[in-house]
Order: sequence, then C-alpha cells, then structure tokens
Amino acid sequence: MADILQAQRISLHAAGRKLLDNVSLTLTPGEVVALIGPNGAGKSTLLRVLTGYQPPDEGAVILAGNPLGEWCNEALSRRRAVMRQRSGMAFSWTVEEVIAMGRAPWPAAQTPGVVKEVMALTGCDDLAGRDFCQLSGGEQQRVQLARALAQLWHNGQPHGWLFLDEPTSALDLYHQQHILRLLRRLALTGTLCVCVVVHDLNQAALWADRIVLLHGGRLVAEGTPQEVLNETTLQHWYQAELKVFSHPEHSAPQVWLKP
Repeated sequence: MADILQAQRISLHAAGRKLLDNVSLTLTPGEVVALIGPNGAGKSTLLRVLTGYQPPDEGAVILAGNPLGEWCNEALSRRRAVMRQRSGMAFSWTVEEVIAMGRAPWPAAQTPGVVKEVMALTGCDDLAGRDFCQLSGGEQQRVQLARALAQLWHNGQPHGWLFLDEPTSALDLYHQQHILRLLRRLALTGTLCVCVVVHDLNQAALWADRIVLLHGGRLVAEGTPQEVLNETTLQHWYQAELKVFSHPEHSAPQVWLKP
C-alpha cells in the first residue's frame, strides 16, 4: 500500500451536474499516466481531486493506506507535487526563488543544491537570476516544472506523485521533447509516478505507459496507448473524423485528423 495512490469510486457535483461520476483509478510509481478527453471531460477536475485540493462528494482518494484528508500538509507535500495550467505570480521573484518555493516541506540546508540540480535537469540554467514575471509563457512552464520536481526531490531523485496539467502547452518543439523525455526517464527510476493532462494524443501515445480517457466526468477507457487510441474509441468519444496509424519508428499509434 505504501507505493499506491488510489481513487475509489469518486464523484463530484457542482451547480446541479456531475463533474466526476464514479471514477476509480490507481497510480503507481514507475509509470507515466496520461489523462485525455474532449473539453469538459473532467480531466483537470480529476487532477484537483487526486491531489487533495478538491475533496470528492462521494468516494475517497487513498495514499499509502490513508485518505488524503488525514495527511498533514507537510507530509503530503513531500509525497505529491502539482504543476497547474496557469501559475501567475503577484510579486517579482527570481527564477531560483520560485523553484526554491518547492522546498518548503524540507530542511532549508538542502535547498541550494536541489535547486541547482533541477534547474539543470529542466533546462532552466539560462534563466538564472531573471524575474519570473518577465519570462515568456514557455519559460515560466519550465520553471514551474523545476519547482514541482524540487518539491519531491530526495536523495538525488524525485519520489512520489507528480501531477501536471498540460505542461508543454506553451513550449516550443525542442523543449516539449526535452521535458517529455525527462519525465519519462524520471518515471523509469521507479520512484516517481507522472500523471499528466494532455490534449495532444500523439504525445500521449509516444510518452505514456497508460492512457485514461474521460468523457462527461466518467472514465470510459483505460489501457495502453494501443488499447485506447483506436479509431472506434476516439471517433465515438471525440466525435471527430480521424485515422489512426502506426508511428514509422515505434509501435505507438498516431492520430491524423481528416481534412
């Protein structure tokens, strides 16, 4: 139980409608899990519930055998980190100061060394000393990823559950590839689970071990990219005309929208 985060039949209601409907999901370190689905499917809402920021109306989220609500903030912050879609800052902070915010649950003496490590990993070295508010959207995303990794960093690598909401949406192609390769490599260490909301189905196919498809707040498909990303499933739930073919260099499926 120590290495499992489970959502057990969770439901959430708001304004008379169900945002999540009886969703069950297990997340284990060592894998990348992609949450996909059309707009309004419940992906970001599920992320908020899985991370403990939004309690469910029904069901429970269990980490290491205990409901999230029973964890103290410091202990939970050492086990799970979140990178949201939008992360505005009201004050001027340097890049290093923003990243160091992730170290709040840990001894301060470790902070400088960890900040240096994660900056190098995420390609933030060239942003050192700059005002976070003056960075481009893509640069801010890289810094926020470094902050989230710093929060989970222990004994030279991240441990726990890393939740990301569209982490590459503002990145150029080079940095998309760099970050996705990094997340995959870190998950393969076996101490980190990466759970990521993505809209790009081809990215999900190439980098995720498991894909979870949501629609109308329900989990409607789950499995490997080959099991979930097929024409019948995607056309039914996305209502789009598309073709699915094999990647020319990998076994992963790739999705092509018909013109």
